[in-house]
Amino acid sequence: MMTLTDEDFWRLVRFVKNDYGIDLSKKKQLIIGRLSNTISAMGMKSFKEYTDRIISQKNPADIEILLNQLTTNYTFFMREEAHFNFFRNTILPYLEQVKKDHVLSIWSAGCSTGEEPYTLSIILKEYFGSKAGSWDTRILATDISQNVLKTAQNAVYDKESLSQLPPEWIRKYFRPSGEKDVYTVSQALKDNVIFRTFNLMDPIRFRLKFDVIFCRNVMIYFDQETKNSLIDRFYDATVPGGYLMIGHSESLDRSNINYKYIQPSIYRKPLK
Repeated sequence: MMTLTDEDFWRLVRFVKNDYGIDLSKKKQLIIGRLSNTISAMGMKSFKEYTDRIISQKNPADIEILLNQLTTNYTFFMREEAHFNFFRNTILPYLEQVKKDHVLSIWSAGCSTGEEPYTLSIILKEYFGSKAGSWDTRILATDISQNVLKTAQNAVYDKESLSQLPPEWIRKYFRPSGEKDVYTVSQALKDNVIFRTFNLMDPIRFRLKFDVIFCRNVMIYFDQETKNSLIDRFYDATVPGGYLMIGHSESLDRSNINYKYIQPSIYRKPLK
């Protein structure tokens, strides 16, 4: 195991915080444990050499490995099911009534390996049924990691990842991949999700404002100041009456945000 000096630790912490919003200030042992072998495999002998390279070169491939090693991309279909039930039972009836142009704008921010946006796509198709063709229900799904986005676009998942889905949905929206207990997402679902690389620290300048933003289990890596700044940008990117959903393990300082609290982990931008 390599030694990480306080100087190099704080250099790395500041770089990752400033550029990617992730707070590693209490993660020194995690950094040592998860990066020592990576640094050795890259042919370097010290954290100083590695930190110098990361900060000076900002090589996307190196940073991809760094962020993947220090964050967790654990997810599955229908994770935190209450959100999807609220989306289907409350949000979609509202949007069906008010969206006269039949265009929905939904963002899965920090989509990881794709289970969340594909789950949303299934619910949209199930909700609209035969009317789905007259609605633009495409979902924007973004993540900072190109590796997880490649997995999402490949859209191949094992049986365990699908275990929370109703069997009829699996039959309807997935195809056997040829490997035992491994499935691929149907083309209709793939076509309904647009994957893009996006750093949540960047300005949010998409063409449309969003009816719904899902940003779940992402802000656990951010300090309060970074969270507040991101929530302000989400708010500006949300249409009046639109919703924000965060992870069940996350919380917002309600006295410091403009969204209205609806229920745990669900917030709404006032209509006026």
